[in-house]
Amino acid sequence: MTHPHDDSGHHQHHQPGHDHGHDHGHGGTDIDWNEHAPMLESQAELFTPLYERALAWLGHKQTDPGLIVDAGSGPGVLSCLLADAFPGARVVAVDGSEPLLERARARAARLGVADRFGTLAGELPGVLDELAYPADLLWASRSLHHLGDQRAALAAFAARLAPGGTLALQEGGLPARFLPRDIGIGRPGLQARLDVLEEEWFARMRADLPDAVSETEDWPGLMAAVGLRHTGTRSFLLDLPAPTTDRARAHAAAVLSRLRDGFGDDLDATDRATLDRLLDPEDPASVHRRRDVFLLAVQTVYTAERTS
Repeated sequence: MTHPHDDSGHHQHHQPGHDHGHDHGHGGTDIDWNEHAPMLESQAELFTPLYERALAWLGHKQTDPGLIVDAGSGPGVLSCLLADAFPGARVVAVDGSEPLLERARARAARLGVADRFGTLAGELPGVLDELAYPADLLWASRSLHHLGDQRAALAAFAARLAPGGTLALQEGGLPARFLPRDIGIGRPGLQARLDVLEEEWFARMRADLPDAVSETEDWPGLMAAVGLRHTGTRSFLLDLPAPTTDRARAHAAAVLSRLRDGFGDDLDATDRATLDRLLDPEDPASVHRRRDVFLLAVQTVYTAERTS
């Protein structure tokens, strides 16, 4: 497959773990995005206010796109948000997983946009050659970092843009936070230590990709290197303060559970015991019950234009 992290994402998506650009299965570096479909959907739905602000910003750059491509769409939550934000556009959700695209089509039908919604199954970036015509807006949300040669993939994205078309690349941002530094149990700084393990996992994931090329993550510079004109960078905040919603608590629990299961052997006994308590619904110290749980996440979008 090709992608996701806290993510929302996609299979060329993301999951959530640390919403900052990767957020994956952990432990091993292979990711079964079909298995994570419900989580991918619920995470993207939770992050909808952030995505809506990002798409409103994009609307000032592409006021009337004819074709929008969601490259690495996963189950299509963002694809449908794109259809809503740009009511005159046709949206094509592109992903390597047909089961996820089935969910995307079902969502489009539920939301009443199926008449201008299509899907395309195949691996990025080559599958984009099957598009009937160039895209006015190509959205790639945390799918690029699941492709081994990111510069070559960006060049392929650029080649599928219409003149004046926009590439919107969502990568980076900041790790999501759910808890204060000192939560009163275990050692302070648990999430920071989990961040380190995720970064190490991400490096292994990148190295294990086919045709992996090490690349400095200067996204505006890479866009320029493939012939695009960088037109903007903006970060968007999701801030659900404590005491947060049940949905945000469930998200925190899902992320921490995945991290505990994936990184358990790499954690010391104190951190494992802390995670066990945080995930025990009967424990007053758990994320299910404590009043200091919040969700704070930042995601960054880079845009560039094809000028000829």
